[in-house]
Amino acid sequence: MLRFLDSDALDREPDLRDSMFRDRACQFRDRLGWEVSVDATGHERDAYDDCAPLYVIWQGRDGRHAGSMRFLPTLGRTMLNDHFANLNGGRPLRHPRIWECTRFCIARDAGPETAALVMLGGAELGRGFGLSHAAGVFDARMVRIYHRLGWEPAVLGRAGCGAGAISLGLWAFGAPVADRLATRACLPPGQARRWFETAFGADRAPAHSPAPAPAPAPARALGRAV
Repeated sequence: MLRFLDSDALDREPDLRDSMFRDRACQFRDRLGWEVSVDATGHERDAYDDCAPLYVIWQGRDGRHAGSMRFLPTLGRTMLNDHFANLNGGRPLRHPRIWECTRFCIARDAGPETAALVMLGGAELGRGFGLSHAAGVFDARMVRIYHRLGWEPAVLGRAGCGAGAISLGLWAFGAPVADRLATRACLPPGQARRWFETAFGADRAPAHSPAPAPAPAPARALGRAV
């Protein structure tokens, strides 16, 4: 099932929490070779896990992590603004309706539909909170995944070339995106929305989400600094 958990709620489910951080270490350090911090318990964590993020997690039948993403409002501290502002012309991206998405992780033994399920959770989070876009930095290997799932970002900036390229993208939220992802994930219509309502209540999940705003140009995407 899809879970929408803040840090406090995640700490109340240690099996789910620990398996997520261990799967992150497996993916980012062991499989991809990123220079990330892994503690003595095998957990991959960084400073942004201490910034009160919201986690979208696909929880397997065994209660453990199968896939996840991490969200933070761009009006606060984000990895994008701290480390990748060069992808936005050297300017921070701050906007009340844009949240940063990072640490897209799929467990090694997860089913083939897991990527669609996790992205569906992100789509429902955006609709439920009335957001216009998610922002994130991605590498070249992710391009085909986004294309296959039918939710490709508008690219605001890119650095490098070929397999080593990284890009800043904006993903527009909206009902059509969620419906496409639900179909790819083989979920009944409305099931992901019901999981969101379980987490936050129906009053945080409007029946009709706002129409997606046009992708902000780099200068417009800055909003106002806080």
